[in-house]
Amino acid sequence: MLLKKSNLLHNKTIQICGSKSISNRLLILHSLFRNIKIENTSDAQDTFLLQQALESEKDVIDVHHAGTAMRFLTAYFAQKEGRNVVLTGSERMLQRPIKDLVEALLALGADIQYLGVEGYPPLKITGKKLNRDEVVIPSGISSQFITALMLIAPKLENGLTIHLEGKITSRPYLEMTLKTLTSIGVSYEFDGRSIKISPLDFDQKLSNIFYFEVESDWSSASYYYAMAAIGRGIINLRNFQAHSYQADSRIKEIYWDFFGINTISDAQEHRISICPEPFVFPEIIKIDMNDCPDIVQTVCVTAAALQIPFEITGLETLKIKETDRLQALHKELQKIGCETQITENSIASVRFFEPEEPIFIKTYNDHRMAMSFAPYCLKKEITIEDENVVEKSYPKFWEDLKEILDPIN
Repeated sequence: MLLKKSNLLHNKTIQICGSKSISNRLLILHSLFRNIKIENTSDAQDTFLLQQALESEKDVIDVHHAGTAMRFLTAYFAQKEGRNVVLTGSERMLQRPIKDLVEALLALGADIQYLGVEGYPPLKITGKKLNRDEVVIPSGISSQFITALMLIAPKLENGLTIHLEGKITSRPYLEMTLKTLTSIGVSYEFDGRSIKISPLDFDQKLSNIFYFEVESDWSSASYYYAMAAIGRGIINLRNFQAHSYQADSRIKEIYWDFFGINTISDAQEHRISICPEPFVFPEIIKIDMNDCPDIVQTVCVTAAALQIPFEITGLETLKIKETDRLQALHKELQKIGCETQITENSIASVRFFEPEEPIFIKTYNDHRMAMSFAPYCLKKEITIEDENVVEKSYPKFWEDLKEILDPIN
């Protein structure tokens, strides 16, 4: 995808599809309880693959690159009595660890076997009743392991108490899951180290129908914050709430604090306006992004484009995403004139320089690499390789992006 050097068209309006994170949680709950109606579901490939898997009667289910689907379905099929399935995925998916979740499910009485390397997919799952109601799981690898257990917890006869071991990563995603469960009548207790989820009173609750209109996706909104910060123009986004429980809504605070981007909410129109204000950029950006790792790439590219030094920590989970995102960022930021230093859980700029042209950005099968680097076209012409990776989370991204760009001839 060649993106010519462009100016930002001011005051354009975009509608992004529903949140992938919320949609995926609601789809699992719908399959468990059948009394949930969902509108504005995400059109992301990940969500489509999850929905397809939940409706499938096949013996082998391939989730391709969809990490969320792999984790949520592992727990879902483990508790589904009488269902036998092999859960597999892409080559990269078979390299992404799932041992902590599998061991937790085995401790609850599940029947799961590794068909390849121990600790990794593919998995052979024989669904059965899970009788135990207490489990311990490390909480520093992936919040999705914990969320997978939380989603099936109200379906278990005695509910489930989950004891969290170690530092909690991406805590806002756990809070999102708890709020989603509460909205269908599930009660819980969370003291910071243990989550106790009560079983749902099926007879009483199944008589109710719960309707959800999924808020648009804040992770996808982050790319427009980058465009506004670099291009210094107003962008409007539809179907966003002033107070969201999506973890990546933290983008509002980050871009206000470091880039002078104000977020103005119109509650009646369910719309936000992303507005650059007169602003003196900081000498350095220092921030812990453990609770919102999916927007790290966007922040790094924005800072690099504006040549603001940065030190970002709390990034332990980036190595087990669609690619090793720390390594990918280290290599590709170099192409836009930003040398970086990385550790196991951090990335920091070292120096800025004039990049060589033409600029070709590799995506490493990672949708967020493609979309986070796209705003750099406001600085220089850039080519994004394998542009179709955006289908994983935001299929209309390139179409929407063209609506706000004015290429310079």
